[in-house]
Amino acid sequence: MTTFKYWIQAARLRTLPLSVSGVMLGAALAEEAFYNTALFWLAIATTIGFQIVSNFANDYGDGIRGTDAARTGEARMVASGHITAKAMKRGMILMSVLSFFSATLLIFSVFGIRQILWAFVFFNLTLLALWAAIRYTVGEKAYGYSGFGDVFVFVFFGLISVGGTFLLFTQSFDPSILLPAYSIGVFSVAVLNLNNLRDAAQDQSAGKSTLVVKWGAASGKKYQYFLLISGMVSAIVFAVMRHAETVQWMFVLAFIPLLVHLKTVLLNQELSALDGELKKVAMSTFLFSLLMALFL
Repeated sequence: MTTFKYWIQAARLRTLPLSVSGVMLGAALAEEAFYNTALFWLAIATTIGFQIVSNFANDYGDGIRGTDAARTGEARMVASGHITAKAMKRGMILMSVLSFFSATLLIFSVFGIRQILWAFVFFNLTLLALWAAIRYTVGEKAYGYSGFGDVFVFVFFGLISVGGTFLLFTQSFDPSILLPAYSIGVFSVAVLNLNNLRDAAQDQSAGKSTLVVKWGAASGKKYQYFLLISGMVSAIVFAVMRHAETVQWMFVLAFIPLLVHLKTVLLNQELSALDGELKKVAMSTFLFSLLMALFL
């Protein structure tokens, strides 16, 4: 039971609501009832699998590099010695296989063999997602150590998560979907940026060159304002374009904790104190996605 507890911690359950936000919103925009389709829940299971792969890979990659040795906030399992690097690598591979199987089942359940071109596109997106999840911190040229993690999160948590789910269910493309996809993407990047702000000192010591390390904490905070404010504006523009009625603006309730968060960032004097804000932004993103799915 103790070992199982450590694997649950390595999966980082508090990140999972963030990972399903884009799929939930993309399915709703495709007019798929998100509570009664087996394909929707298979898509949710697949994206959770990808997130856990990413979390295991991050724990493994940062652990063997020593980046997590003095980390603030949630403990990392390899760095703390609760799970060996070898075991974490096996867990990462196992979750990759399970996620690949889930994604393949989803793709062929939707497209079969008659729409082989669409199946081929999504099959390659699956491989790319797994590669990106692992290479974020694993390998000699892990892109998370060069400041490209923000791009990965924006593309996969936003554009591909929302837009890809919409394409999966409709086999069509609506350019306006890019607006809520942008919102989910930048909200997700804001969670990563908070993490990088919190860990700036340790990352710099370990040679992890995140954008915060490159730009400095002051610019990192301004970046946080840009991410969240632009994401909120994008969602409002989308609602206006859809001629949403007053009741359909309920998603703005999710903006209240985000605005409170921005005030906290503005007044912050100790970066390590931002750890508690991670859950606030992640859950606000999930709430935004849920409310927009329900009311739009």
